[in-house]
Amino acid sequence: MTETLSSTRFVNIGERTNVTGSAAFKKLILAGDYAKAVDVARQQVENGAQVIDVNMDEGLLDAVVAMTTFLKLIAAEPDIARVPVMIDSSKWHVIEEGLKCVSGKPIVNSISMKEGEYQFLEHARKCMAYGAAVVVMAFDETGQADTKERKVEICERAYKLLTGIGFPPEDIIFDPNVFAVATGIEEHNNYGVDFIEAVKEIRVRCPHVHFSGGLSNLSFSFRGNETVRRAMHSVFLYHAIPAGLDMAIVNAGQLDIYDQIDPVLRQACEDVILNRNQDVPEGEETATEKLIALAESFKGKNAETEKAAEEWRGWDVVRRIEHALVKGIDTYVVEDTEIARQEIFDRGGKPIEVIEGPLMDGMNTVGDLFGSGKMFLPQVVKSARVMKKAVAYLFPFIEAEKVAGAKAKGRIIMATVKGDVHDIGKNIVGVVLQCNGYEVIDLGVMVPWSKILQAANENEADIIGLSGLITPSLDEMVTVAEEMQRAEMKIPLLIGGATTSKVHTALRIDVAYEGPVVHVLDASRAVGVASQLLSDTQAAGFVTTTADEYEHIRDVRAGKEGSILLNLTDARDNAFKPDMREKAPPPAQPGVHVFEEWDLADLRATFDWTPFFRAWELAGVYPAILNDEIVGESARNLFADAQAMLDQIVAEKWLTAKSVCGFWPCARVGDDVVIHIEGPQPPIHLAFLRQQIRKSRDRANFSLADFIDHDGDWIGGFAVGIHGIEPHLERFRANHDDYNDILLKALADRFAEAMAERLHQHVRTDLWGYAPGEQLDNQALIKEQYRGIRPAPGYP
Repeated sequence: MTETLSSTRFVNIGERTNVTGSAAFKKLILAGDYAKAVDVARQQVENGAQVIDVNMDEGLLDAVVAMTTFLKLIAAEPDIARVPVMIDSSKWHVIEEGLKCVSGKPIVNSISMKEGEYQFLEHARKCMAYGAAVVVMAFDETGQADTKERKVEICERAYKLLTGIGFPPEDIIFDPNVFAVATGIEEHNNYGVDFIEAVKEIRVRCPHVHFSGGLSNLSFSFRGNETVRRAMHSVFLYHAIPAGLDMAIVNAGQLDIYDQIDPVLRQACEDVILNRNQDVPEGEETATEKLIALAESFKGKNAETEKAAEEWRGWDVVRRIEHALVKGIDTYVVEDTEIARQEIFDRGGKPIEVIEGPLMDGMNTVGDLFGSGKMFLPQVVKSARVMKKAVAYLFPFIEAEKVAGAKAKGRIIMATVKGDVHDIGKNIVGVVLQCNGYEVIDLGVMVPWSKILQAANENEADIIGLSGLITPSLDEMVTVAEEMQRAEMKIPLLIGGATTSKVHTALRIDVAYEGPVVHVLDASRAVGVASQLLSDTQAAGFVTTTADEYEHIRDVRAGKEGSILLNLTDARDNAFKPDMREKAPPPAQPGVHVFEEWDLADLRATFDWTPFFRAWELAGVYPAILNDEIVGESARNLFADAQAMLDQIVAEKWLTAKSVCGFWPCARVGDDVVIHIEGPQPPIHLAFLRQQIRKSRDRANFSLADFIDHDGDWIGGFAVGIHGIEPHLERFRANHDDYNDILLKALADRFAEAMAERLHQHVRTDLWGYAPGEQLDNQALIKEQYRGIRPAPGYP
């Protein structure tokens, strides 16, 4: 059985291909520069626009020629043509000519009852003949609807007329008119509330329709003040989308994250949009007056910020390179690297000196800031991206002179061990080590011990670093250590990853290899450990101290084990004995269920963001981490980058979420569970472990088998996967972009976890159906406040 679940997502309608709304686009069209005009459309799509609004209503233009020419050009561009076109004009003949140029499903913007029902229905029938959806303005013979009551009245009337001629209701997009607020005119104060409340009401009265609006109207009073306008648009969407707003005409690259808007400004915008605090005692400021006064403090802020941001371009090139590295700005790095190369060449130097001089000086500054806690991993990875682009540019010049590269501090082989596909943490450690002058050879994931040892020997490595996230990786790390011992190697072995620990390293890995073995807690410690291990003066002392510490751990552990562990028989005698009368009923839909493509927007809404920040070694719990005194700024910047990439992932379908689950009859036999499969194949035995730690009185030694009935029960299982990541990773790697490479992997990891969360919820409420009335928000899901568990093989 194949199933697909989907949820409606908010659609950004790109506004920059509209001559009435974009002076830059208008200038290009008037000049006949259609090539650059097409680039504007492309930029809108790249910025996350899911529909392109095209309007050519300009007095100096032949609107039909301009519209048809532009539509034909963008139809020939695959990266633009994949999104729908909204043909926007106040002239019906322009719209009709435009409809002839669109091969997919277009959207007409707009039709209305301004000229009466007859013409309204004539236009609707023609749109239906072209297979177009239509934007229906809340506008009738008496004018535009400005109150909630008028908006509802006109839209309901239009709905009955359209459905009466067979127009599909799902192709109707109502625009109940967004009007300017904070105009100083009292009658305008409720315009924002009227729109939001009207959408709620119309959605109930007119099933299956959609809603749109032009955001720029809302903030018209503050034209010229980009900061305030962006904030108003974001606040409006925050309240209008839950009410039912499906789409809006907006510059997709010019929206702020609601939580990151200045709190005072955000509050002022909400008071105006929701018409709060307008009726105040004489002498006090109304909400409108407060926002107008506040807007003055933000006026020109963007221009000042941009001016200050560009001042550094006037500095000398060495200082510019260091600044770019520290700030992670890669815009000018190739240009500045070439200038530095020329300056060094003019005084008789060699290209390698650019790396040894300004580039390494900049990275040393980055390393110092990171080591002192004044810079965090997301920023470090951005810095590494700048460094890599500069080095890639210099590489051909260095090769041409047959000059060996700058001597690295050491050569380190890194790998995620066989059986494990997780590499985010390893990649971060690798970037940090490279930033500090070490040569890192990354073998990737699922690497067998033989390949690791071979690479270490062929590259004359100074250190081997192993990474792993799942519990089976620990055994594979022991295997690598044993094989290094068998090969009589002596180089240090570093151990890291979420499932590793100093205790396990001491008990299992250190005893398998006579060379130095060191557990590295996180990326910030990797440089210090590598530095000491490769130091002529510090290595011996560090190795001895670490060996003594691990010996002490083994001694303490040996003394405790006898007293804290039960033998297996006693542990089984103390098993948990549930009341099987309370076990779950049989599944509502037994068997196997396949989900070929789960909606990414749905998964995005169920992200648990805290592990995402931990992957970047930013300590804190989301959303509080965004306001953390120490890491808040770095967390906010990372979060903003993540949201921007997520917009692209979802809109452009970079990834595909797939999953499969099944439910089978089973029974418990001792600590095993026997699963019965239909057909000729024999039963499957799942062997479960049992806790053997000595428990206090009245506490059981659990096994998962305890929860399965001897007399017959049901068990479920599922697997999830996020597919399609490799082409995008290859693109980032080709551009020497570690930051976006790691960011995409971290987000794909979140999608995988969200897929597991949503599928488990679907199991509980529908497929198995033992909790059909479950109503839990995302925080409750994260806290696992649901009935049932989903243990994962290989995880502690």
